[in-house]
Amino acid sequence: MNELSIKIKIADRDYPMRVSPEEEERLRVAGKFLNERLKLFRDQFGITDKQDLLAMVALETAADRLKTVQAVTQSDTTFSDKLTRLNDTLNALNLDEKAEQ
Repeated sequence: MNELSIKIKIADRDYPMRVSPEEEERLRVAGKFLNERLKLFRDQFGITDKQDLLAMVALETAADRLKTVQAVTQSDTTFSDKLTRLNDTLNALNLDEKAEQ
């Protein structure tokens, strides 16, 4: 496996990592996102302790992730229900055609 050695800076601390080339950009974007959220919490709420900042960003990120997963699950369920109804309709039409023959 062709791994890259990179460093991601989060809250003024470097984290060395070995990642695949496919993962590199996503991790860099994630690090940038975290640092932006840390700055926002520091500026908006006056939180200066890095552990508190990291905990708040982690909580916010986890809550957003759960909300997204729930929305996707709901969409999947709705889509599945629509497919089932469509399939039932097509099966009924097919049975009607066979009965007419």
